[in-house]
Amino acid sequence: MRMERVDWPGDILTLVAQEASALVELLCEQNSGVLDRIFALVEPKTLDHRQSLTNTRDRVSAIVDYFKSSDRNSCRQFLTIVYQYSENIPLLLETTLVSIAGYTPGKPCSSSQNHKHLFYHLQSYMDALKSMVLQKYESVAQAVVKDIRLEDTWVYLRHRNPPRGKDRTIQPQASLDNHEGEESEHKVSVESLLKTTSRVVTLLGQAGSGKTLLVHCLGRDWAEGSFPSIHLLFLLEFRQLNLISRDLSLKELLFLFYPACDDDEEQSDAVFEFILSNPEKVCFIFDGYDEFRAKLTHPEKLESINDPNKPLPLTDLLSGLCSRRFLPDCTVLVTCRPRDVTDMFGSPGFITCELQGFDRLGVKEYAEQYFHKKGDELKKKAVNLLMNNRHLLSMSHVPGLCHICCVCMEHLFSSDGTDLQLPTSLTQIYMQIILAFLKRINGGVVSGTSPLQRYRSKIVEMSQLALKGLEESTIVFMDTDVSPELQEFGVKSGILSCVKLTREDGSSGYGFTFMHLTMQEFLAALHLMTSQNITESQLKKKLNLKTRWTTKIDPKSVFTDSLHVYVCGLAAEACKSSLVQLKGAEGTTAWVQKRQATVRNVLLGFAGSTSQTGPKIVELCRCAHETQDAKLARAIGSRPQFELRNIRLNAVDMDSLAFVTAAADQNVCLDIGGCSIDPDCLEILPSFKNVDHLIFRSRKYDDKFAEALCGILRKLQALQKLDIALQCVFLFSKECICFSENLHSVSENGVDMDGVVMLASAICNQKNLRKVDASENGKKKLVLWFDTSRRHNSRQLTTNVTGIHLHKKLSLTRSDIKPVYMTKLCKQLVKCENLLDIEFSHLKLSNESVEKLMLILPEMSSLQLLNLSHVDLSTNGALLLIRSLADCQRVTAVELRHQAEAFIKFVPEKAEAAICKLTEYKLCKSNVEKLSRILENCPRLSELDLSHNLLHDEGVKCFVDYLPKLKISSSVSLTGNQITQVGALHLVNSMNTCEKVVAVEVSLGVEDQSLIKFVQEHVNGKTLRLRECSFEVIHLKKLVEIVNRCPRLLTLELSSNSLHSQGLFSLLDSLVELSTIQTVKLRSNGLSSEQIEYFVKKLSSCHQHRDTRIEEPWLTGNAVASLIAKCLNLQPHIKEISVNRASINIITEGNSRPRSTFVGHSENFSPALQSISFDDCDIEGQHLAPLTLPIQKCHALQDLRFSQLKVDRKGADFFSAVIPFLRNLRNLTLDLKGAAEDEVATLMAALPKTTSFESLSLSQLVLGDHGATVLGRALQSVPNLKSINLSQCSGWTAARGRDLVRGLVQCVSLAEIRLDSVILDEEGITILAQGFSRLTSLRRLSLNKIRVVTSETFVNGTGILCLLASFKGFRQMEEIELESWRIGDSGTYELVKYIPSWTELVKLSLSDNNVTDQAGEKLLAALSHCRVLQKLQLSKNQLGQASAAKLAQVVPLLPQLSELNLSENQFGQQGSMSLCEGLMSMKALKILHLTSIGSSDLVGVASSLKHCPSIEDVSLSWNLCDDSLARTLAEILPLCTKLKRLDLEANNITTAGATVIAKCLPSCPSIEVIRLWRNPIAKEDENLKDQRLNFSSV
Repeated sequence: MRMERVDWPGDILTLVAQEASALVELLCEQNSGVLDRIFALVEPKTLDHRQSLTNTRDRVSAIVDYFKSSDRNSCRQFLTIVYQYSENIPLLLETTLVSIAGYTPGKPCSSSQNHKHLFYHLQSYMDALKSMVLQKYESVAQAVVKDIRLEDTWVYLRHRNPPRGKDRTIQPQASLDNHEGEESEHKVSVESLLKTTSRVVTLLGQAGSGKTLLVHCLGRDWAEGSFPSIHLLFLLEFRQLNLISRDLSLKELLFLFYPACDDDEEQSDAVFEFILSNPEKVCFIFDGYDEFRAKLTHPEKLESINDPNKPLPLTDLLSGLCSRRFLPDCTVLVTCRPRDVTDMFGSPGFITCELQGFDRLGVKEYAEQYFHKKGDELKKKAVNLLMNNRHLLSMSHVPGLCHICCVCMEHLFSSDGTDLQLPTSLTQIYMQIILAFLKRINGGVVSGTSPLQRYRSKIVEMSQLALKGLEESTIVFMDTDVSPELQEFGVKSGILSCVKLTREDGSSGYGFTFMHLTMQEFLAALHLMTSQNITESQLKKKLNLKTRWTTKIDPKSVFTDSLHVYVCGLAAEACKSSLVQLKGAEGTTAWVQKRQATVRNVLLGFAGSTSQTGPKIVELCRCAHETQDAKLARAIGSRPQFELRNIRLNAVDMDSLAFVTAAADQNVCLDIGGCSIDPDCLEILPSFKNVDHLIFRSRKYDDKFAEALCGILRKLQALQKLDIALQCVFLFSKECICFSENLHSVSENGVDMDGVVMLASAICNQKNLRKVDASENGKKKLVLWFDTSRRHNSRQLTTNVTGIHLHKKLSLTRSDIKPVYMTKLCKQLVKCENLLDIEFSHLKLSNESVEKLMLILPEMSSLQLLNLSHVDLSTNGALLLIRSLADCQRVTAVELRHQAEAFIKFVPEKAEAAICKLTEYKLCKSNVEKLSRILENCPRLSELDLSHNLLHDEGVKCFVDYLPKLKISSSVSLTGNQITQVGALHLVNSMNTCEKVVAVEVSLGVEDQSLIKFVQEHVNGKTLRLRECSFEVIHLKKLVEIVNRCPRLLTLELSSNSLHSQGLFSLLDSLVELSTIQTVKLRSNGLSSEQIEYFVKKLSSCHQHRDTRIEEPWLTGNAVASLIAKCLNLQPHIKEISVNRASINIITEGNSRPRSTFVGHSENFSPALQSISFDDCDIEGQHLAPLTLPIQKCHALQDLRFSQLKVDRKGADFFSAVIPFLRNLRNLTLDLKGAAEDEVATLMAALPKTTSFESLSLSQLVLGDHGATVLGRALQSVPNLKSINLSQCSGWTAARGRDLVRGLVQCVSLAEIRLDSVILDEEGITILAQGFSRLTSLRRLSLNKIRVVTSETFVNGTGILCLLASFKGFRQMEEIELESWRIGDSGTYELVKYIPSWTELVKLSLSDNNVTDQAGEKLLAALSHCRVLQKLQLSKNQLGQASAAKLAQVVPLLPQLSELNLSENQFGQQGSMSLCEGLMSMKALKILHLTSIGSSDLVGVASSLKHCPSIEDVSLSWNLCDDSLARTLAEILPLCTKLKRLDLEANNITTAGATVIAKCLPSCPSIEVIRLWRNPIAKEDENLKDQRLNFSSV
């Protein structure tokens, strides 16, 4: 007889890999004959090597490894032999082997069938078990607000040093320094707790932390296949186990709560046999040990357990499992509150982990999810209130309490009245919750009676039941324990929950629990505070403070962790009225007050005790915070030191400590040595008003903790001393701490200047010493920073590429550096091989000390920056420092601001150009002469800034006299030197005295500005700009004389000069006579219409080419139209007229210029006028009448443009009257608003029909059906049309749209088509596609967001492909824009066919087109043929790592690429690194947008920007980047000399990161704005006042 083989459903090779360890164990126990049969299957060469191994286990392991990588047939033969010839095969493995090998001779058929049968029972039970576990999860998760992702839910995994009990003999300080009893910890996900099996795990968490929900989520994930190594998972609740009083065997316990199918005894036997044989595949979860009435038996007291079927007391049975006395390889997970963890006895493999609460973001997300369906207004109001209320926020870090706070806020917002009284304690929140629950009873209907009074009897009965349950260790009440009326009241209000129970006889029933254990404790406290039967003595016994230190000899406390807290909270004044209502008898108020006083007096007694341990101090502070009693808080805060050790401090604890210390009458020391604190809790530290000494000593505090503390310390106003153990990497982390004047890391240390010189030597010689910071010659403060890069992986690009090593800094502040020490310091610093910054700030430097510095400065080859900010320096000393420009060729900038920011910058090699800024010094004439002589020896000077030096007119004249001798290549600023009109004329005269001066700008108004600009090479003309100079007649005459002597003056600009009438006409006459002036700009000089008309008339007499721009606020609407009409009548030599807002620009040509040839004219015409433009100048159709006749005479007119014009019937008539006369018109732009359909049709009918007409732009025009038809016909009459723009035109039906397209494609000479956002139907697209095949001259095509009124299949399928296929004939394409087509990969592949032939392509835009990574790679490869490409936009696609890598390969072939937009793709970290490689070769890049690209690590991208010398605009927004990006940008931005805009919106940059960026901005003059909106930044910070830092949404 032979059973048919059943093919294994999975991969056999995978099976061998999964069962490798089991196979090795099995084969090691077999005789040599079995192994010989297996060896026969192995290749001889391989076999020789494996048989050479002497150890049997090694040989077997090598053979199993061989078959893991062999072919399927060999692997099947191997498993068949194992099954046929091996003995004592484990059940699960044998069942699997049967499925593969089947029955063959040598194996009894009955055995095979038996295992099949066992496997069937096991599989059936597993399916049923998973179903039961899922049912439990669904019942628990009914009210869950937010989906739980176990891989994103974190716990602290603890590793503990030998613990310290209460009987410790080691002194606290000694113990702490030795780290005895201190726990080290790291974060792991909840999911990982079951990834590793065969261990005992205790999951700790305070009440409400979500332990029960999470273990049921673990059960859910197991049932859904997440933990394949666990075959059976049993989830048992201690609250259910409390109902069992008789002895049970393990088998009885398991099948009591998870019975076999139909109570099949055969199935239960089979399953239990599997459990005993395979304990490593079984997991037990016991939830809520803190709710267990008993205490587990100590393993040493357990009798030997040999018979697994022997009934045992439940405490013995569970202890045996947890201590591994039986089923030693099973997995056990127990949840409990933190105090009971020591009951687990430290069994082998035992680990402890503690649930994290919500961080700030988690609280916000939960609240938003809770209020998601309750209206946006309520959601926004509630979330803002929660996040901005420190007390509510601190309590909400516990998930359960977060839910309670949300319910509380919902109740408060739904209550009548606008005066919202927020609870200030946890107890007050629960009081509001009770009110919210009572409100549910009548469906929210509110009557005049208080709910507490209306339901007083039921609340009293409920609170009595709660206390009885706590005293009897009962959390589940039988239905017989609760009256039917109370059942109905409790369930209806939500205070009680009905739960299904399994009794110890296996029968089912129902019981009741409070909605949460904390609610039971609160109601019990309510009973204690309102019941006449509770004496004061009984009340005082409930007020014992709880410790958080646990030992094995502690009695297990059940259920009552928070009872005393709520009792204290009810003693608050705010709870008095509620207690009075619940007491409900005469004289109640006095009785309640007395009871509250009793509680406070007990706490005052505790406050006076000096023997309280740290955990009890924290509990006492929590109790005081609940009472909100200032007197009690002050009494507790009177102790000089709060010593807290080796406990976890949560946000509520920190809030309580802040409440107490803030009430103290004295400064206190807060010693948190060894405590675990989440970084979010540090945000509460600024509320510790009277803490002057803060101690952190623990190995737990890592760099992340240090970074968080860095941002907090400066806010601790009273802090004077900070002590940190060396194990904390705080002072050695990458984040430096800026200690305040009264905060010392090392104080009064006796270090003198000789010691500072030694440290200067050390910073040069010690490789890891990064920074030395000393004040008052090292005596007041001395801080050393060390490099930690060897211990931490840096995400920044390595500096080895550029040869730059560790950057070092010596900071010496508030000191007096004598000349002798200046020499000693500099001689040491010369030896530094690393990049070096020196800071001499807030000190006094004598001229002799500066001389000593200047002698050695040229020898400091590694010096990068010499910071001299706020140095008391004489003027002569400043001039000595400027001499460094001549003495040291590496100097690239000397910027000295008197007793303010000042520095000298260096470059590694010879500087090509240098900047000199000497500001806010009082320079006399002799100083100017001395400075000028120094600058004569500086041939590399590009910019010179002498602003705010009180030069006055005399000093300016002296400098201007020296100017021809100076070799300045860029500019000189003399702003703010209090000059008059005389000084301004001295500056103007420099255009005559110095040949290289090409521009002078002077403003004497509110903005006092004086600027001289130069060029290095000879130029054709010069520019003079004079603003708010208020020249009198005498000054104007002098100005005209100076200008007359300037032979090459081309541009003159006069702005806001309030010229007098007499001087004005004189000046206008002179301007006309100045033949050298080609451009005149007159802005806001108060010119009237008559004066402008006079000036234009005068210009007409000189017959010279001029560009005249006049700007006055009244030049809009009818006024400007009338003025232009007069100018056209006055001046026949006008070539161009343009009006833009409140300015006009008139270009005239002289007689000598040849006129253009034009078609037909009469006697009265303007032969020169070629262009008229009106842009956004409030002109309406009714204003155009005066222009009709003058424009009709302009027969040579080639360009006519009207933008933002409000059109009516008069406007339409104007165009229909004018356009027919313009027979030479080439370009017509009509951007019109408000035109009716018949008016549009009139316009379309008037369009030119001449052969010279080349360009038509009608963007945003509502054509209508008639207009579209007329335009379609008109287009057929202009065959030479080269450009048409109909973007965003609309108003036609599908049929008329087709007429329009038919006319359009008749224009076979078109080189440019823009149809953005137009609407076409399927047939219209087809006509367009057919027409494209004839448009062989097309160079620019824009079809962005074109809307197709047709089926989805056409849009996403053949229709679009057909249109793309029509591009085949394009050979001269320069620009193509196809945004939002959704062409997908198929469309991309079609486009890729033609791109290589577009060798002249300049711009390609394919944003929002569903291009995947694979198609993107092909697209970029095709673009390698487009060598002149300048703009590439691929945002909003699905590009990834492969596309980024391909882009890095292609961009070196695109040297002209200046704009790159890759936003809203998913490149990830690896892709972003590929982008870095590409950026290094993009020398022409100006615009780079990388918004939301799927990587929070863009440090490398930022670092690469230094290789992009042309970069102007960068966006790195919405990438969740942290401060590491900010620090990198701070280093790079000064190197990006053309950068104007940087967008960092929606990242995770903190105030510290923003401050680093702000500090570099003085070195970044080109930057106009840095957007930092949606970052966790305190924008009111003093360091963030630079106006270029933008924290708004625009």
